[in-house]
Amino acid sequence: MNSSEQKTNKRRRKLLKIFSLSFLGFITLVLIVAVLFAKHKAKLGLPDYSEDIELKNISQPVEVIRDQYGTPHIYAQNQEDLYRTVGYVMAQDRLWQMDLLRRVTLGRLSEIFGDDFVDTDLLLRSLRYTKKSKEILKTIDPEILSALEAYCDGVNQYIWQNEGNYPLEFLLLKSKPEKWEPYHSLNLIGYMAWDLKAGWSQLVLDKLKNELDSNLYVQLLPELAKYKTTIFPEYKTDLLSENKLLNLAKLEKLGADILFGSNNWAVSAQKSNTGKPIVANDMHLSLNIPGIWMQMHQVVEGELNVSGLALPGQPMLIIGHNDSIAWGMTNTYVDNLDYYEEKINPVDSNQYEYMGEWYNFELFNEEIKSSSDSVFIRTFRINHRGPVVSEAKGIKDKVLTIHWVGDEPSNEIAGIYKINRAHNWEDFKNAFRSFKSISQNVVYADLNGNIGLYACAGIPIRKRNEAFEILPGWTDEYDWKGMVPFEELPHEYNPERGYVSSANCRTVDDSYPYHIGSWYSMPYRMERIRERLEEKDKLSVEDFKSIQNDQVSTLANRLVEKFYSLLDLSELSNTEKEVAELLQSWNGDMNKELIEPSVSETFIKFFIKNVFSDEMTEDSYELFNANSKLTRIALYNILESDFSPWIDDISTPETENLTDIVHACFTETITYLEGQFRSKPQQWKWKNMHTITLKHPLTSVEILDKLFNMNRGPYGVGGSYHTVSPYSYPNFSPEAVEHGSSHRHIYSLADWDATQSVIPTGNSGVVSSEFYCDQTELYIGGRYHADFFSKEAVEKAAKYHVMVKPAN
Repeated sequence: MNSSEQKTNKRRRKLLKIFSLSFLGFITLVLIVAVLFAKHKAKLGLPDYSEDIELKNISQPVEVIRDQYGTPHIYAQNQEDLYRTVGYVMAQDRLWQMDLLRRVTLGRLSEIFGDDFVDTDLLLRSLRYTKKSKEILKTIDPEILSALEAYCDGVNQYIWQNEGNYPLEFLLLKSKPEKWEPYHSLNLIGYMAWDLKAGWSQLVLDKLKNELDSNLYVQLLPELAKYKTTIFPEYKTDLLSENKLLNLAKLEKLGADILFGSNNWAVSAQKSNTGKPIVANDMHLSLNIPGIWMQMHQVVEGELNVSGLALPGQPMLIIGHNDSIAWGMTNTYVDNLDYYEEKINPVDSNQYEYMGEWYNFELFNEEIKSSSDSVFIRTFRINHRGPVVSEAKGIKDKVLTIHWVGDEPSNEIAGIYKINRAHNWEDFKNAFRSFKSISQNVVYADLNGNIGLYACAGIPIRKRNEAFEILPGWTDEYDWKGMVPFEELPHEYNPERGYVSSANCRTVDDSYPYHIGSWYSMPYRMERIRERLEEKDKLSVEDFKSIQNDQVSTLANRLVEKFYSLLDLSELSNTEKEVAELLQSWNGDMNKELIEPSVSETFIKFFIKNVFSDEMTEDSYELFNANSKLTRIALYNILESDFSPWIDDISTPETENLTDIVHACFTETITYLEGQFRSKPQQWKWKNMHTITLKHPLTSVEILDKLFNMNRGPYGVGGSYHTVSPYSYPNFSPEAVEHGSSHRHIYSLADWDATQSVIPTGNSGVVSSEFYCDQTELYIGGRYHADFFSKEAVEKAAKYHVMVKPAN
C-alpha cells in the first residue's frame, strides 16, 4: 500500500471515528432528552401538598394535614365542607383511577382501550348500574344526597382548576376527565357488588356435566357436610327447620369462582392485654397500581371523627373506626347470581317462554365507541329476571339471562354513611340493614368492651335450589321468593369464647334453615387464625401483627398426612429421597426461605393435572384448570375422602391407586424443579419462584414502565392462597402472584393512636408523587405504620399542612 492510500485510509478511519462519536453523541442526546421529557411528563397532575387551596361553596376554612405516608386528615366545621374537600383531595391523588372505575361502571372502556374491550363494555352495560343508582338517588336521605353533591363539587372543582395538568395517564390515552356526578359514586357500590358476585362457575360446570360420568361430576362439587369449620360455630336460631331450602344429598347451588377472600377477627376486653377489644381486618383483592383503597381521616368537629379506607370515587369510609366503634369486612360468598337458559319463540327471537306463555323481552340499543374511531351498536334484551348475557360471554348455542343481587332494591351508600357515625351495636345493625347487593361478614367492637360479628348479606330465598348448573328459565321453580330478613341472618354478640372471626369459609352449619352458599373458601385460613387466637389467654397488637403475617398452612399439614406420608423412600433417587424426607417432617410453614413450599405447590399442580385431565377433554380441562375455585374444591374433596373415582388414570391399562399417583406426581415435580432451577434442592427456595410484581394497567406497553417507572417488583414472597397471609396466583403459576391482602389494619380500642395499617402501594396514584408506592416495602416486609387519630398525634406527625379557604 503506497503512502497516498495510507493517508486516504487514515482519513476514512478518522471520519468514521468522528461519525461514530457524533452518532453516539446524538443517540445519547436523544436518550437524555427522552428521559428529561419522561420526567417532565411524569410530573403531570402532581399536586403541591403544601399549597393552600381555594374552593367555591366552602362556608368555613377546612384544615388538611398529611402525614409521612400522605394520609389526609381533614378537619371541617360542617359536613358539606368536609365532603367538598374530600372530593378535591381525593382527585388530587386518584383522579385517573376514579375516571377508570367510572368507565368500568358505564361500560366505556373501549373509548380508551380499543375494540378488544367492546364485549367487556357490552356485559358491563347490561348490568345497568346507572339505572339502579338513579333510582336510589330519587329516594335517598337529603343529608346523604347533600354529602354526595358536595363531594362531586369538590372533584369537579379540581378538574376545572387543573385543566391541562391532568395525570400522565390521560395524556397517554388521549382522554380527559368528565364532570363527576352523584350517580357515578353510587355506581361504584354496584361495581363492588358485581366484583364480589357469585355464580360464574356455572358455565364451566354446565360443560363438564355434559361430558363426565355422574359419579365423577359429583366429586367436583362442594360437600358441605364435610365443612366442619364455620364462621358462626355456636349460632342457633328459633326458625323452623322444615323451612330449609337445601337438601344436602342433592346438588347445591353454585357460588363464586373468583379468588377474592378476606380475614377479620376481634378479641374481647377480657382476651386482650390492653383491657379493651382489638380488631383485625385484611380484605383480599387484586394487587395492582394504584391500589384499590385510599387511607383517610375525616372530622367534623363535634359530629364526626372517622378514619379508615375510602374507595376512590365515593366519599365515605368503607371500613375503619370512629371514636366509638371499629368494623371490618370479609366476603360472605352468598349464592346470589343464577343463570337461566331461556326458550326463545322460533318465530320471534324477541320473545321468551315463561309458565307456558310467550313474553316480550325489553329491548334497548347501546352505542359503544372505540378509540379506533369505530362505533358498535348493540341491542340488549332483558326479561323479568335480568339481562341476556350469553352474547357477552361468547355463548352462541344458548340464550342465557342472569338474576343477580345487584338488581335487587338496596341502599349500601346509606349503610356506609350510617356506619361512619355509629356508636353502638344497635347503630351498627341499623347501618347494615340496607346491605343487600354487597354481602359481608362484618366484625364489630366498641369502647365498652363489646365484640360481635354479623352476616350482613342479601340472601335469596328460593323455592328450589337443586342445581349447580344453568337453570331452566321457562318455569318459576327456581325463581327467587324474596330475601332472608335481616334479623334472621347469622350473627353473634359477646360469645363466651372471647373472640369472633371470619375468613370466607362456610357461614353456619346444617341447622340454619336457609341456603346461603356452596362454594366457600376452604377452611384453611380460618383454622389457622383460630389456632393462633387460642394459643394465649390474652393477645396484644403485636400478636395480631404476627397472625396477619402468618404463613403456616393447614392445607400443607393435610398434604403431609394424606399424600407425602405415602412416599416410599426406598423407591426414590437420592435427590427425591432428600426432598421427601423434608416434606414428611414439614410443619406446613410457607416461609419464602424454605424449599418445601416450592415442592408442595408444584406437586399440587401436577396432582391436579394427572388426576383430572385424563377424564376431561382438552378444552374442558383448560377451563377447569383455569377456575381456581373448582380445582381447590376438587382437591379438598379428595383430601377429605377415603376414596375418589378420579384417582385411576384411565389412559393406562393399569388401575392406579392413590399411592401410585402420589409417587408419579412427586417424581414429575422433582424433574420439573430440577429443570427450572438447574441446581440442587437447596436453591429451590419458595421466594425464587413465588414472586409478585405490582403493575400499573398501562405497562402492558413495556416501554412505559421503563420511561416512567410505573411498576414495583418483582418481590419474592411466602405464603399462598391457603395461608392467613395470602399471596395467590392463577393457573398454578407462582411467579405471577396477583391477589393478596389489599390492606392490613389492626385497631386498638384502648388507644386509637396505636392503630396500625399498611396498603400495598401508596395513597397517591400520581406516578411522580412521593406517596406513589411508598408503602410497598413496608407491606412486602410485613410491617405497619401508625394511623394517628388524636389531633395532637396527627399534628405531631404532620408533613404537610394546608388550609382550604373560600374562593374570592
